[in-house]
Amino acid sequence: MSHDVLHFEMGAWLMVLAYLTSVVGCTLGLACTLQARHARAPKIRLAWLGLAALSIGGTGIWVMHFIAMLGFSTPGMPVRYDIARTILSAVLAVAAVFLGLLAFGARSRFSWWRLVAAGVITGLAVNLMHYTGMWAVQVKGEIGYHAGLVLLSILIAVVAATAALWFTAATRRLVHRFLAGLVMGVAVTGMHYTGMAAVRVNLDMAAPDPAGVEVFSFLFPVFVLAAIAMAVPICAVLMAPAPGERDEEPPAGTPEPHAPARSGIAVR
Repeated sequence: MSHDVLHFEMGAWLMVLAYLTSVVGCTLGLACTLQARHARAPKIRLAWLGLAALSIGGTGIWVMHFIAMLGFSTPGMPVRYDIARTILSAVLAVAAVFLGLLAFGARSRFSWWRLVAAGVITGLAVNLMHYTGMWAVQVKGEIGYHAGLVLLSILIAVVAATAALWFTAATRRLVHRFLAGLVMGVAVTGMHYTGMAAVRVNLDMAAPDPAGVEVFSFLFPVFVLAAIAMAVPICAVLMAPAPGERDEEPPAGTPEPHAPARSGIAVR
């Protein structure tokens, strides 16, 4: 039978916590992306993009998703999570975000087609993580989706992710970079709750209790590990020069702009 589910069993404050978690991860990840765009060495650029993908995909998307899922329940019925699928959703989130950021952050020069490609891939990465994470959800019955709301969730993620990346590239002002994180947080959180609104649960009272673990069993240690892991990109961003400073330094051997023209007489 079709059954209503709860998305805010612990209260609406959980949505605020999930959004703030996403904003922190996305803001830091976009800051790493900006550093990547101004890095000269390819290996350094890839390292920055890897940190960005870990921050956005790991904390901004994956951790946010399971914080929000604390409010999901089927009243009177158990909800469990398949650990292997849960881990897979984390790996896919980081890998897919990395591909999206690679399209955008591999070059310092702005390109509209790169922005659009990165926005589409990154937005789809949000959806990939969400629906893979929902694949891990086990209930006494089956979970289905409303097709129209699923498509809307994809559109929200792609548009907002593209806007966030544009804010990241359009300006170097700190306030705009923070705004990019807020917009990216909207992409992730808005997509999540739109996707959850699409959920249709058909419970079967005769079905066996679902296998797996409760979300509380793995979320707390994961949240602690995520906080520790975030220390790496935070320290990297704080210690790195401001974006664009490298471009202001003249390459070695280049005369200063005010240096007098050489006329065959050595200038000492």
